[in-house]
Amino acid sequence: MTGSRPHARRVITASLIGTSLEWYDFFLYGTAATLVFNKLFFPTFEPLTATFLAFTTYAVGFVARPVGGVVFGHFGDRVGRKNILVITLLIMGVATVLIGLLPGYATIGVAAPLLLVALRFLQGLGLGGEWGGAVLMSIEHGDPRRRGLNASWPQVGVPAGNLLAAAVLGLMAATLPEDAFLSWGWRVPFLISGVLVLVGLWIRLRIAESPLFAEVEQAGRKARMPVFDVFRAHRRALLTAIGARIGVDVAFYTFALFIVQYVANTLDLPRTVGLNAVLAGSALQLVLIPLFGALSDRYGRRPVYAAGALAAAVWIFAFFPLLDTRSTALITMAAIVGLAAHAAMYGPQAAFIAELFSTRLRYSGASMGYQIAGVLGGALAPIISLALLEATGTTVAISLYVLAMLALTVAGLVVAPETRDLDLAADPGDRTPLPG
Repeated sequence: MTGSRPHARRVITASLIGTSLEWYDFFLYGTAATLVFNKLFFPTFEPLTATFLAFTTYAVGFVARPVGGVVFGHFGDRVGRKNILVITLLIMGVATVLIGLLPGYATIGVAAPLLLVALRFLQGLGLGGEWGGAVLMSIEHGDPRRRGLNASWPQVGVPAGNLLAAAVLGLMAATLPEDAFLSWGWRVPFLISGVLVLVGLWIRLRIAESPLFAEVEQAGRKARMPVFDVFRAHRRALLTAIGARIGVDVAFYTFALFIVQYVANTLDLPRTVGLNAVLAGSALQLVLIPLFGALSDRYGRRPVYAAGALAAAVWIFAFFPLLDTRSTALITMAAIVGLAAHAAMYGPQAAFIAELFSTRLRYSGASMGYQIAGVLGGALAPIISLALLEATGTTVAISLYVLAMLALTVAGLVVAPETRDLDLAADPGDRTPLPG
């Protein structure tokens, strides 16, 4: 059973807008870590070390995400999807606004980076519970034959949030003198988040609960301890989800985040060059992610996903040589093609991971698989990339690292089942294809 088409569209729209706002908050931190936090919160270190420390605080958000996935996944499987999505949005919004109000090292000393880490942890906690609920609401309400497309809309929230964060922060950086930007200009985008969250809450409070969860609740089949049941009943699915996602995360944070640091700090080009390249790639992803999600409804999740992984594996060896040309046009092309390859993986990814788990355990299973991989992939990617660059003095080592992680993704897809035609309402022991 799924919701009516108009209501399904409202749910998908609410998931897209709410997820965009949450990723806006999350990416603000990543971009500010590259441009501001290394100077404002770690001013006593030399530039490369300060950037490394800023990225380490960035990684704290990823460490918190599995915790959020476990906690909110448990309650999402126990009490429903809708209320959890409201809570996660509130947590993200409050943490982001407080970061915008946080004094720097020059004002409160070592307390500044410590508070920054604590607020970053709260951001990660909220985002850890957000993704699973948004995806599940989209696929559990909509047409089962369009699950790839429907689940891809919350994924669009990633480039939409990235686009908004980079645009707002980039505008402040481009229009303000360096001193004004470091003093107060960077804070404005964080404070704007408070207004955006109120809009997201108003939208989310108007949608209905997932009909598939309602069926499980009415039948008295809710899991008592969803996390433990995932390890018992869906251990292979969990490992498959983790493996299939790791390379996607590493590739994304290389194409969309490390590029900003590399262009500004290593190539010594204006910070707007890297930001604008990411903006262009993210704008294209707004179209490509749902396109590849729809293609996965037609051709299957694994073929589309694998094609994106192979494209990214090839492109990573052209990516850094293009950046090293210092040509704005070629740097932009490097980001656009890299993020297009990422979109081919990211479009079918949400449906693929969610479909691996039964309804009674889907929130916990999908959230854990997605967020654990985020720690192993995205959290470590900027740190490992910086360490490899410092140790070897060449970007070839970074390209080989991305290649190895993409190989893990391909391996995960090889051992995974094709999930496109599975009936989500069936019990785990009876995951039969949809009729017709």
